[in-house]
Parts: sequence; structure tokens; C-alpha cells
Amino acid sequence: MTPITRRTFLKKSILSLLGGMFVTSFGYYYARFIEPNRLTITSHSIFHPLIPKSFDGVKIVQFSDTHLGHYYSLAHLRRIVKQINDIKPDLVFFTGDLMDAPNKYRYADDIIPIFADIRAPFGKFCIYGNHDHGGYGTRLYRKVMTKAGFRMLVNEHVLIEQIDQSKIAIAGADDLMLGKPNFDDMLKKIPPSTYTILLLHEPDGAKEASRYGVHLQLSGHSHGGQIQLPFIGPLITPPLAVQYYEGFYQIQDMTLYVNRGLGTTRMPFRFLTPPELTVFTLKHQPPSS
Repeated sequence: MTPITRRTFLKKSILSLLGGMFVTSFGYYYARFIEPNRLTITSHSIFHPLIPKSFDGVKIVQFSDTHLGHYYSLAHLRRIVKQINDIKPDLVFFTGDLMDAPNKYRYADDIIPIFADIRAPFGKFCIYGNHDHGGYGTRLYRKVMTKAGFRMLVNEHVLIEQIDQSKIAIAGADDLMLGKPNFDDMLKKIPPSTYTILLLHEPDGAKEASRYGVHLQLSGHSHGGQIQLPFIGPLITPPLAVQYYEGFYQIQDMTLYVNRGLGTTRMPFRFLTPPELTVFTLKHQPPSS
């Protein structure tokens, strides 16, 4: 074995130090400036026998957690709206946290014409997230979304009906952290055997929702943890997004999907959790014989 000289040792040490500095600086740059702008559009088919045949092929877009004002701008929002319209959805769902700090955000009225441009023939629906209630934002958020043509769902549901009178139900819960959710009021009058989609900002409410005959729950809140490490997973997840933080889960007979959101909060970083628009296509599944 060749002996290591002092010169060789110093050379290797310096190279290791420079390599570590490069990896650290590149990692910072990537997590701060590149990945937060690497929008991913994920597409999924949702099969269920209770989805009526007339709803087969209906396309839903979910977006969430823009956190405007925390390194997410109106220019970002305009690009997102264009991409949503390019998908040509039938339904659009926003699952909460529009502004990071509503009482400090000066451009709330400018959101209205941007969101008003979203086109969805079966309707645009939204719910409260914790940031929408926080910072004295409750009334402001409702005003912005309703003026933009969104239907606010707060512990209530609507029935989407086709020309053949077949229906699906869209339910929306108040925020679990800062609101007053009421699953009984929201779900009890849905006709039996109606395929039901629940919008609930915090995903860890899924166990409660699964007791009410919900078939699909769509949530946000987690940001996928914002920073994930291989073999470790998310470093930090917010309250009520600890158990379920990204993608699909099955809770009894209910399917949960957790969207990673578009913006960031607390820290302006993303690593292995790129921002996401989610497209769901409903598919009638014939009963198994």
C-alpha cells in the first residue's frame, strides 16, 4: 500500500472540503430557487362502482397552499391559472391556504380577476385552510374566493347532477385547526349510494371522515414536508399532516389524496417535494360479478 504523504493528505482534505462546500451551496441553491419552481402535474384515474356512467371521464383539478406573499407571487398564480385552463377541467378544487398572512398581504383584490379566469363547467369549489382563518383572514378569503366565482363549502355539500339525473356529492369541511368542522351537518343529508368527494385541508382528519361514508378525501396542508431526505422522509410536517403527508392512502373504504401544494411556508425551500397540480379523472367501475 502506497504511504500517504503529508502533501497527499492535505490535497485530499482540501478536495473533500471543496466538494462539501459545493454540495452544500448547490443544495441550498437548488432547494431555494430551482425546485420551488419545478411544477409537476400528476394525473390519476379514480375507479369506483358508485361513480355514475355519465360521470365517466369527468376531469378534476386540485390545487392547494399557494401561500401568496411568502415567496409566491401573483405572477406565479397567473401561470398556474393558465396551466389549469390548459388541462380543461370539468371541476376545480382549491383546498386552502391562499395567502400566507392575510392581514399583511396588500394585493388580495388582485387575486380576484386571476381566479375568475379559471374555467370549469361543473363548478369551482374551495374550503378554508388554517392560514385562511389566521391573520384575520376569514372574511377576506371568503370575499376573494366568492367574487372570483368559487363556491365556498363550510360544513356543507352540493350535488353535481348530469342530464340523466345521476349525481355525485362534493362536501367541504371547515378547517380542523382554526375552524369549527361538523361532519354530521356536512354529510348526513347526502343521498345513499352517492359517490362523495370530501375537501378537507388537513389530511390527518381522514380517520374521522372515513366513518361517514366518504369515498375520496382531497387534502393539502402538508407541502409534502417541503424538505424530504432519501430513506428518512419529511423532516418537518405541520400538525394534522403527520400521519398522511403526500400522495395516496387507503383508510378503510375511503381513498385519501394529499396534494403537495404550490407555495412554501415558514421556510422558502423545497427538496424532493416539488409543487403540484393534481388531475383526477373519474371512472365508472362496473360491479364485480
